[in-house]
Amino acid sequence: MNLKDLYINFFKKRGHKEIPSAPVVPENNPSVLFNTAGMQPLIPYLMGKPHPYGARLVNAQKCIRTNDLEEIGNTTHHTFFEMLGNWSLGDYFKEESISYSYEFLTKTLNIPREKLAVTVFTGNEEIPRDEVSAVAWRKMGIPDERIAYLGVEDNFWIAGDSGPCGTDTEIFYWKSNEDAPKLFDSEDNRWVEIWNNVFMEFYKSSDGNIKELEKKNVDTGMGYERVVAILEGKDDNYQSSVWNNIIKKMEDITNLSYDGHEKEMRIIADHIRTATFILGDYSGIKPANTDQGYILRRLIRRAIRHSRALNINQDNDWEKEIAKIIINQYSKYYQELEVNKETILSELAKEKARFSKTLEKGLKEFDKLINNLNNSLNKEISGKSAFKLYDTYGFPIELTEEIAFEKGFTVDTRGFKQMYKEHQEKSREGAIGKFKGGLAGDTEIETRLHTATHLLNAALKAVVDKNIHQRGSNITPERLRFDFNSDRKITKEELIKVEELVNKWIKESLDVEIIQMTKEKALKTGMECVFIDKYPDIVQVYKINDISSELCGGPHVKNTKEIGTFKIIKEEASSAGIRRIKATII
Repeated sequence: MNLKDLYINFFKKRGHKEIPSAPVVPENNPSVLFNTAGMQPLIPYLMGKPHPYGARLVNAQKCIRTNDLEEIGNTTHHTFFEMLGNWSLGDYFKEESISYSYEFLTKTLNIPREKLAVTVFTGNEEIPRDEVSAVAWRKMGIPDERIAYLGVEDNFWIAGDSGPCGTDTEIFYWKSNEDAPKLFDSEDNRWVEIWNNVFMEFYKSSDGNIKELEKKNVDTGMGYERVVAILEGKDDNYQSSVWNNIIKKMEDITNLSYDGHEKEMRIIADHIRTATFILGDYSGIKPANTDQGYILRRLIRRAIRHSRALNINQDNDWEKEIAKIIINQYSKYYQELEVNKETILSELAKEKARFSKTLEKGLKEFDKLINNLNNSLNKEISGKSAFKLYDTYGFPIELTEEIAFEKGFTVDTRGFKQMYKEHQEKSREGAIGKFKGGLAGDTEIETRLHTATHLLNAALKAVVDKNIHQRGSNITPERLRFDFNSDRKITKEELIKVEELVNKWIKESLDVEIIQMTKEKALKTGMECVFIDKYPDIVQVYKINDISSELCGGPHVKNTKEIGTFKIIKEEASSAGIRRIKATII
């Protein structure tokens, strides 16, 4: 039995219900492009909403993080990863959570206590030192020398500027073959963090005040790939059983050994795996120039660039061969990969063909640049020009330097790095802006837009085609965005009728009912649902008269009269066979 099964079974035996992984693309959550942690899909329940499965939950969540893309290629970083997590929603708290963690590590995984150390919150003016966690660890047998007290940056958790927050305790494993030192030093990189238990016992308001929560939650996270590598005694994650089949396939494709070509093979393996999961997601994301589609495109193209460094023949279906290995390996847990297999393979191949043309254009641009420099007798490519080649044509700085050297030129790498740094800062600022309010809950207008989305879906079925179904949505305080299947543009006349019908239903002051039923029953009765795999066995159905019945996580108004006047802003293509409507309420 692998780590994932061991973990889930351990907590199921202790009263936890297994919940399915949410999609990698969040539904109705504009704060992030991808789910980056196991807790993100559970935000409404951490805010106090009752979960259909009860107060004890466990799962393996698909996650994607792209904020440190430049780190991919080392031994530990991945853009896609699985986060094992268990939660208590107002049930058990610090002592029981710590005892579960200790028991799983030492009894189920047979990790010696001598290889473990922990950190706890040291306290500040607002929140006291976390002696409860420290005492719990001592009861487990962790000596004082292995318990470090650290500050807010290390052992306090909050998402955004306000919302539920609290101290955490992090568990570290001594990965070296040498005997672990008696005294734990959190700065010694031979100690590797393997598990984080967050105790949400406070609420921080927007004005900075912190008060104790009446209902306290536990949110834990363990990185699957990292822990598998540790258990198998591997310093390189990519040499663990998680990656064995993928790396072996790359060696077969290239006729090269992993040893000596680690960086390129890691990047290709990681990026094709992530692209496979994005393309396999039910949200229908395709390579594009914005949002998730841009990240997907960048990952595929970065993999292709590094495949060229290994002299892989681009006329071969190497990217498909790697994707097939990934689909076969993960479809036991994530059926959507097998369901969307053909889409995954065809989109990878199409993007490879597109990038080949872009690369050719980049090489022509490079030749123009060299000719201009020859005419000016300047032998250095500026940082600005190098960054343009990177940003517009996908040229990594290493490729620019290599071609420049062959032609007798140098590159202002310092200038390039400065422009790249400025670009990163702008991206981070944008990401921070997107994430603000991630745990703050939905605003009143967003709640109204949620219900308006259900009415829009029903109106499209009534006016355009009864076989229309949702393929994705995104809601901000400014507007709703609704993606749906359609092989043609929706006419202006149809859009007018759709808008009029939604407003008619709003004026009729229809009640919005919430009904709980089994997922099986909901499917049998033909209930409208997107991302069916993410829902637990007991689901919530939002019913609006005989107009709309949909499985949804909410939130919604109690009566349609609360929505306001519905207005369609724009209708456009999203990707092949998918149309998009943007609308607002006034």
